[in-house]
Amino acid sequence: MRIAIAHCQGRVSPVFDFSNDIYLIDIQDGREVHRELRGLISRDPFQRAREIMMLGAEVLICGALSRHMQMALAGAGIKTAGFICGDTEDVVSAFLQGTLDDGLLLMPGCSLGRSRRRCRNRQGRG
Repeated sequence: MRIAIAHCQGRVSPVFDFSNDIYLIDIQDGREVHRELRGLISRDPFQRAREIMMLGAEVLICGALSRHMQMALAGAGIKTAGFICGDTEDVVSAFLQGTLDDGLLLMPGCSLGRSRRRCRNRQGRG
């Protein structure tokens, strides 16, 4: 399995739509076997989704992302784990341990919905 993590200065990039780099991480038998940092070229959601798909990523872990970007990624067959924050190493470890959804790495103001994550706006409505 290959995952992609939106990356900025050792942490998950806060907004994937404007992220410049991703880590591509190959996982076999529940552990990391290879990692490489790649620059992203396109800002267009559909071209960016195609770029991620062509790099072979099955899952994208990122901070916030626009609905347009999320739809483009889903259309390209890429699962997203959005609204994640923290140190890249902590995120990789949580993914490998299956604890990425335990809430500890969610961006402030985000909560787990029934089948997706959502963030509250300033008025507290989800």
